[in-house]
Amino acid sequence: MKLIRAPERPVKGTPHMAASNINRVIITGNLTSDPELRALPSGNSVCKLRVACNTRRKDGASGEWVDKPNYFDVTVWGAQGENCAKYLAKGRGVAVDGRLEWREWETPEGNKRQAVDIIADSVQFLSGPRDDAAGGQGGFTPASDVPTDTSDFAAAPAGAPAAAAEDDIPF
Repeated sequence: MKLIRAPERPVKGTPHMAASNINRVIITGNLTSDPELRALPSGNSVCKLRVACNTRRKDGASGEWVDKPNYFDVTVWGAQGENCAKYLAKGRGVAVDGRLEWREWETPEGNKRQAVDIIADSVQFLSGPRDDAAGGQGGFTPASDVPTDTSDFAAAPAGAPAAAAEDDIPF
């Protein structure tokens, strides 16, 4: 049996994975504050969410499992953002599917700041915080008109500016 080696370089005319970039993120967690909705002068609406998502690891010294919280800023555009502001509240669980966007701005004092945001393509509403200990709903009884999947709502407009571009300072 003879082994045939694959070429070390891509064959001319064939797709090459390194030529395309993948920018995708999926997180689940709980809101750390109520959603902030605002209307931009362009007529678009934008909703800001802050999501806490725990990373669980085993502590080497004690052998116990330890949760490390991670906090993410999420931007939701259009009708989907309006629904997030209408139906979500602090402590509510969400699943976010989107892309990462790096931004920078200057404070009024002249300090440069940077942040990485998640620009949501879809937001699914999950049950309340710590629902596993409270009978599945965490004390939250969803209304019959609350959507659980908002992916069919209008997504971010093509080339939508980051919220910071509107006023240079994140809210």
